Amino acid sequence: MLDTLSHHEALVYVMVMMSAVDTAMSEEELERIGALSRVLPVFEDFDDERLMDIASDCAAQLSGPEGLDIVLEVIREALPERLYDTAYALAVELAAADLAIRSEEIRLLQMLRDRLGLDKLTCAAIERGAIARFRR
Repeated sequence: MLDTLSHHEALVYVMVMMSAVDTAMSEEELERIGALSRVLPVFEDFDDERLMDIASDCAAQLSGPEGLDIVLEVIREALPERLYDTAYALAVELAAADLAIRSEEIRLLQMLRDRLGLDKLTCAAIERGAIARFRR
């Protein structure tokens, strides 16, 4: 099992996990993760020089046996409950950014929602907000 992550690391793990769910993490997705980690207030005091190392650690953990389940649990343990909806919002942001949400992404969002114990109404509101932001 991994050592306990900081809340910053856990949120980066959420974004990397969502980005990697389709087995191909693009440069554009990494840039989006970097951009979000630089502008969102929740990342205040985050050292973005560590982003690539954290992303690599997450990818390595995901590729191991039961990696997804372990990463979901580590994220849940590392985040204070007040950031559960923030983690879900970041996952939705990554899923919606390419304007096409795949079945693997939907399944991962369901798993994240269940692991964090988020109610469906909160998740639906977060999802609806993303749809509005990315509409053409």
